[in-house]
Amino acid sequence: MRRITPFFPFFVLLVSHFSLAISYPLPPEGSRLVGQPVTIAVPQNNTQPLESFAARYGQGLSNMLEANPGVDVFLPQSGSTLVVPQQLILPDTVREGIVVNVAEMRLYYYPAGTNTVEVLPIGIGQAGRETPRNWVTAVERKQDGPVWVPTANTRREYAKEGKTLPAMVPAGPDNPMGLYAIYIGRLYAIHGTNANFGIGLRVSQGCIRLRNDDIKYLFDHVPVGTRVQIIDRPVKFSVEPDGSRWLEVHEPLSRNRAEFESDKKVPLPVTPVLRTFIKGGRR
Repeated sequence: MRRITPFFPFFVLLVSHFSLAISYPLPPEGSRLVGQPVTIAVPQNNTQPLESFAARYGQGLSNMLEANPGVDVFLPQSGSTLVVPQQLILPDTVREGIVVNVAEMRLYYYPAGTNTVEVLPIGIGQAGRETPRNWVTAVERKQDGPVWVPTANTRREYAKEGKTLPAMVPAGPDNPMGLYAIYIGRLYAIHGTNANFGIGLRVSQGCIRLRNDDIKYLFDHVPVGTRVQIIDRPVKFSVEPDGSRWLEVHEPLSRNRAEFESDKKVPLPVTPVLRTFIKGGRR
């Protein structure tokens, strides 16, 4: 978002060694804009990849790449400036429970009885193993120490690459699901990871992946029965109470494997509501 206005500068950083969840106060009625943009200086003699900065500031890798076009993902230039996209537009949907926008690879959690929203970066399903979209479900159960049972199809895919998967991976630090899992519906989960990358990328078998401290936070705070909505909205926009107009755009997800492997850009969906906004309407 190019326009910068001092709307809600007070947000809380929940710091941990490996992640940084961001808690925003909800905006007043008629507003969907939260947070402020942040810029940071890459230290001199930097040896850290972009993922390290993303984790430190509560972002996914894709969020940092979109905010910093041309940045070296393996080694950002020493002394350069990075934009941390901590200003954003809340999805135009009910502010209840968990809302996942796969297009921006963010999870929004609205704790009941509070006036805040917690925003967490996520990894999602690979092309061909997509995370469900346009789906409303609920938290079915939670598991401390999940066991991963790869499907027969997953084992076949790994076998094509010369890798043999066990029939079951027990709970523990080597489990790809991490140490905690929140099961949504019957086939999918929001879970952690045993890797130090993949947040803000399409890397999973369809589940929603979080950094380990972030899934621990959700596991401790999200009750069974919580509403979960998954949307796919690469374009978000808002007309604020003062009349200012804001647009937040993310690169659309490929819709199939052919698009994923193509060099062509996936076109942005332009809905009637977006057309009205572009033409100067309120919606």
